[in-house]
Amino acid sequence: PGPTITLSQFGMLSPEGRCKAIDAAADGYVRSEGCGLVMLKLESAAQADGDRVLAIVNSSTLGQDGASTGMTFPNGEAQLQLLRKGLESAGLKGTDISYIEAHGTGTRAGDPVEMEQIRAVFGAPGETDCYVGSVKANVGHMEASAGIASVIKTVLMLDKKQLPPQIHLRQLNPQINLEHSRLKIATSLT
Repeated sequence: PGPTITLSQFGMLSPEGRCKAIDAAADGYVRSEGCGLVMLKLESAAQADGDRVLAIVNSSTLGQDGASTGMTFPNGEAQLQLLRKGLESAGLKGTDISYIEAHGTGTRAGDPVEMEQIRAVFGAPGETDCYVGSVKANVGHMEASAGIASVIKTVLMLDKKQLPPQIHLRQLNPQINLEHSRLKIATSLT
């Protein structure tokens, strides 16, 4: 129980046991465990084998949050660079994107910093909306498998052509400003 006790002592865990990503009542994250698996295959090989292709990965980008004022406060500049690098690698613009699966841990400091970077890269007014969500509100922060949970959620959304509502969202964190941007949070099945 050592890591959980330490995280609790630092005030990083939600005392309610609910991850309230981007919500005004965000009070920490929820630890969970899980695993996920996706089959990656060259598109040409999948087509030749008659596989059902659920999604295509245009590119991938790797980054690290870099130095910050502490473990609970993310480095916005490092996040901004990673988002821009990802778009560049894929040959896309921010306005080409219609959904962002955010890290969204449900912390008062982290969510606003992350959303500020998302707004800077993807929020410019455009013809289409760009929705933002976080699977952590549904399943908690699975730490080492959190990324694959986000990928699986996004692939399922593409397959079903549905965007689930962001659970535990009652009131947007007042430090998050979505006005005059194309960013939206789904509050009902979309």
